[in-house]
Amino acid sequence: MILVFDVGNTNMVIGVFAEGVLLTDWRIRTDNLRTCDEYGMIINALFAYNKLKTENVKAVVISSVVPSLMMELEELSNKYFLCKPLIVGPGIKTGLAIKYDNPREVGADRVVNAVGAFAKYGGPLIIIDFGTATTFCVVNEKGEYLGGAIAPGVRTSTEALVARAAKLPRVELIKPKSLIGKNTIASMQAGIIYGFAGQVEGIVNRLKKEIDKEVTVIATGGLANIMAKETDVIDVVDDLLTLNGLRLIYEINRGQDV
Repeated sequence: MILVFDVGNTNMVIGVFAEGVLLTDWRIRTDNLRTCDEYGMIINALFAYNKLKTENVKAVVISSVVPSLMMELEELSNKYFLCKPLIVGPGIKTGLAIKYDNPREVGADRVVNAVGAFAKYGGPLIIIDFGTATTFCVVNEKGEYLGGAIAPGVRTSTEALVARAAKLPRVELIKPKSLIGKNTIASMQAGIIYGFAGQVEGIVNRLKKEIDKEVTVIATGGLANIMAKETDVIDVVDDLLTLNGLRLIYEINRGQDV
């Protein structure tokens, strides 16, 4: 079995693969203060709940945008799974040509998404990841990662609004009955959901003009399903894009001293 970690600023998504098939996946809160042993106990409990055996894990793959957690996760792999983890970063083969000015600046999550999306859907692609930040990534038909755009995430922006406006409450991120809100909560939901849907449409349409070819738009991340319902520019929602990208990167690098 292969154990993969997609570590974001807000959540950590964990998946277990066997023979290329995802057996199960979990989403837990990213916590910089947790130690290797605390994460080890959480993983052990999740494995036990799903009747999986940790001793069957033969490889660990990690993609992280939280550098402060890497030492604990590396120790977790060495201590609990007795293997050196494959960490997505500079020097790791991905099968993509990174056309960024400085390829080292591209977040591991963006690279992993691009690997997973190009392998499954081909190119050209626009990949939207609704996470702590909303990222828009472009991959051409040759499998070259061209770059993209980074915007504040839906929840990140909403939390900032609530923190700075004393009378505005936290709201559930759901579609309101009408764009014309009749109360504060409905008005906030309308502004958030339709406002970000408009942002997605605006950026995607501008990217399509620059690409000037038929392009497939893939959405992933925690709010992808909610946002995809409010715009017609998203072609596919793929919740497992990052996990499958991690598996593919492991396959590309398997057998090497990583």
